[in-house]
Amino acid sequence: MPFSLLPRIQADSLTDITPELLHSKGVRLLMLDFDNTIVPYTTDVPTERMQKWLRDMNASDIQVCIVSNSHRDRVPRFCQEYGLDCVTHARKPFPKGIRECLGKYGIPAAQAALAGDQIYTDTLGANCAGVCSILVRAIDNHNFWLKARHVLELPFIFAARNRRI
Repeated sequence: MPFSLLPRIQADSLTDITPELLHSKGVRLLMLDFDNTIVPYTTDVPTERMQKWLRDMNASDIQVCIVSNSHRDRVPRFCQEYGLDCVTHARKPFPKGIRECLGKYGIPAAQAALAGDQIYTDTLGANCAGVCSILVRAIDNHNFWLKARHVLELPFIFAARNRRI
């Protein structure tokens, strides 16, 4: 698949992504990054708005799975608590975790999307795997490295500005 750092869709928050939007794009499986997409790096507790969004997504016909590069047990614990599947050690932007998730659900890449806060892992990985890439604004760039990464992503965010929902 093509190498591209431009997301197909941009949103201010994960909670702006609706089943209706996903249906309009032909998406049946939504893969989610975890850290700084669902919760900040510093906690495992989602906001009430995020909890409601997770319940609503679980109640819809869209399959939801967290695909995270994390090696920690906080992701599986979170998924168990909120009734979600997960793939950890995903190695994004490499296709390992994305392909594992697609295989788990038996859904082709053309009917899947990956939402995350990082262009160099989530967007690139989704695009290279042939999955619809959705870039969401990071919840909290709380340290120098996260802020620096965001500055390096700004040209791509700007180039894809017409893809905002």
